[in-house]
Amino acid sequence: MSSVTFKGGIHPPEFKEFTEHLEIKDMPLPNTVFIPLSQHIGAPAKPLVKVGDHVLTGQKIGELGGFVSSSVHASLSGKVKKISERDVVNGNTAVCIEIESDGEDQWIDSSKLNRNLEDLTSAEIIDVIKEAGIVGLGGAGFPSYVKLLPPDDVKIDSVILNGAECEPFLTCDHRLMVEESQKVVDGLRALMKAVNVENGYIAIEENKPDAIKEMTKVCEKYTNIKVVTLVTKYPQGGEKQIITAVLGRKVPSGKLPMHIGVIVNNIHTAVAVDEAVKTGKPIIDRVMTVSGKGANKPANLRVRIGTLMTEVIEFTGGLSEDTGKIVASAPMTGFAQYHLDFPTEKRVSGLVAFLESEVDLLPESPCIRCGRCVDVCPINLEPTRLDRLSRLKKYDEAAKNNVLDCISCSACTYICPSRRHLVQSINLAKNEVRANMRK
Repeated sequence: MSSVTFKGGIHPPEFKEFTEHLEIKDMPLPNTVFIPLSQHIGAPAKPLVKVGDHVLTGQKIGELGGFVSSSVHASLSGKVKKISERDVVNGNTAVCIEIESDGEDQWIDSSKLNRNLEDLTSAEIIDVIKEAGIVGLGGAGFPSYVKLLPPDDVKIDSVILNGAECEPFLTCDHRLMVEESQKVVDGLRALMKAVNVENGYIAIEENKPDAIKEMTKVCEKYTNIKVVTLVTKYPQGGEKQIITAVLGRKVPSGKLPMHIGVIVNNIHTAVAVDEAVKTGKPIIDRVMTVSGKGANKPANLRVRIGTLMTEVIEFTGGLSEDTGKIVASAPMTGFAQYHLDFPTEKRVSGLVAFLESEVDLLPESPCIRCGRCVDVCPINLEPTRLDRLSRLKKYDEAAKNNVLDCISCSACTYICPSRRHLVQSINLAKNEVRANMRK
């Protein structure tokens, strides 16, 4: 079967060669972790512990702060030393629970269960996912259980696992598909059962032939799960783009995938679901990629949540002396860092170190009306128009031009010959429109 895709998009260098063949390694336990209470879209978790408490690995230390929220858990056993605000990956601050390790890594008993998927009802699966603090691990961090509770008038017929991993450099999902393929499929089966659907898809870009081979092999025994090969293109892993590629459906403006009968989840999320369903393990760690020409020893690491990024970098041999920029999460949609004293969290899928020679910031020039940004926009927007409206502070007009449909993929900024800061300008307009909607 030929590969499928969507209209638009770009082809940046992949840079997967740094880590695509490196097996996942477990990073040693840190002495201290700083666990943010906000690692997800929605309300921050509310702390359940106080300074001086002794906690166990896997113990819930933060409960949901609202319907759209996520619980958080201790990633090691030890003593709560402090609860205070710290810098986090997205440039904001968040309340973090500081835990000093006791060196024992003693787990709570409920993380050592031995359950079968067949013995659980749909409602029980959703509750397990909710209690385990599972969110979208591809970067967005949307609470997974909320996706599995569509309104009564919405019928879900398909679940897609997003194995595109279209961002340059990142290979954590790739390695999970190669090394933990059965967990990926079993996690998908749990998600399918949670919403009572028969059709499951695992969509993988064609630049991962070993992952396609492994996943196809595991899926042979499941007639209702299909591996779909995608064209290697950015942002192929966007939720709306992958739905169009796999099912030929389009999400209407202002609507969500569930409104056309689809739920999309990340590969890493599926692995977390499988572990929670079978053993009761909450999210206390995640696999992340450390890569780039500025990284001395690129790696795919399994890291405990709350580990400081300085320790991650130290474990991988440090950075090159001429490192000029460090981006956390993903190079196209992530966050440039001004220091590394921030904790890893559920949403951080990678850390990319660029050399100084790679990150020259060229001055903006006037728009030349070439239309390239329109050609590559995966949502069929007019980035140049939205940019102009944003700079003129015409936010109501930007809203009428569907600015909130923008997925902030940065394809327009990447392709612009005038080096216009398009995505930054459009994001400003989106923030202003949302602020006005809340008034």
